[in-house]
Amino acid sequence: MADGELRILQKLDLPPFRPLRLWRGGDLQTLRNWLRPPKDKLDLWPGEGYIFTCRDGSGDRLIAKLHRPAHPGRRPLVLLIHGLSGSEDSYYCRVSASLLLEAGYPVMRLNLRGAGPGRDFAKGTYHAGRSEDIASVITDIDPKLKRHGIVAIGYSLGGNVLLKYLSEAGTDADLLGAVSISAPIDLRATAHCITSKRNRLYHAHLIEGMRKERGNVAKDIRTITEYDNRIVAPENGFRDAEEYYAESSAARRLGGVRVPTLVIHASDDPWIPVACYGEVRWGDNPYLQLKLPASGGHVGFHGQGLDRPWYDMALLRFLALLH
Repeated sequence: MADGELRILQKLDLPPFRPLRLWRGGDLQTLRNWLRPPKDKLDLWPGEGYIFTCRDGSGDRLIAKLHRPAHPGRRPLVLLIHGLSGSEDSYYCRVSASLLLEAGYPVMRLNLRGAGPGRDFAKGTYHAGRSEDIASVITDIDPKLKRHGIVAIGYSLGGNVLLKYLSEAGTDADLLGAVSISAPIDLRATAHCITSKRNRLYHAHLIEGMRKERGNVAKDIRTITEYDNRIVAPENGFRDAEEYYAESSAARRLGGVRVPTLVIHASDDPWIPVACYGEVRWGDNPYLQLKLPASGGHVGFHGQGLDRPWYDMALLRFLALLH
C-alpha cells in the first residue's frame, strides 16, 4: 500500500503556473481575490447541514455543509478547511466546491470551531494548531459518506491545521490524500511578515476580520501578535504567543506525514515568507510533494488560459490519481 501511495506523487504532473498578464506579482495575485473574486455555481448543489461534537469535553460543536454531486460514483469525499477569519462561505471554498461537484466529487465545507455559522455553537474558537478538531471530524463523519475515502484540502491557516493533523496522526490518518494551499507553516515568521510596514493594509484587513469574529473581546486589539498574546494563548493553555507559534507551526513536524500530500505555495506570497518553506527538507519525506511556483500570491494563482485558480486544476489532477 505504501508503495502505491508514493507512486501517486511520482505520477503527478502539473503544468507550470503562468500568471495572468495584467495580474503579475504577489500583491496583484492576492488582491484579485477581492477586486475580481472568482465566481462559483455552488447554488446548483443544495447543501445539507452537519454537526460534529468536539471531543475535548467542552460541549463545543462544529458546523459543516455537505454537497452531493448529481451523479455520484466511487469518488472520495473532499473536506474543505478555510483560513483565518474565513468560513464555509469563503470564496475559495465556494469556488473549489463548485468545481469539485461539477467533476463528480461529494464535498463537505467545514467551519472551524466558532467560525461562520458555528459561532453560536461553540464557546471556544479555532486557532492554527487546533488539529484535534480535524481529527474529530474525520473520525465522526458518517461511514457511508467516507466509504470511498476522504481527501482533505486546507487553505492558508486551515492548511497549517491540516498539516499538523497529518504529522501527528502519521499512519493513523484516515485520509487518502491531502492538499495544503498557502499555509503559514511557520507562525512566528508569518506574524512578523504580516505586521511589517509594507503589509499594513493586509494586516488591517485581517484585524478587522478578527474583531468581527470576536466582538468586544478584540475591539481594542491592534496587531495579530497582540491578539495571539491576549486572546489565543491564554484561552488555549499557551504561555504566550511565542509558545503558541512554536507548538502550532507545522513546519517542524512534517517528517511525520504518512499520507500522500501535495503542498502548494507561491514564492511571492506577501503574507507568508517563502523562507519558511525553504527551511523544510522536503526530500526527506516521500509522502510530501512541494509545488513552489515563482508567483501566485496568497491563495491566488490566477493563471493564463484557466477558468479556475491554478491550485484547483492541481487538486483535480491529484484527486484523479487517488481513486
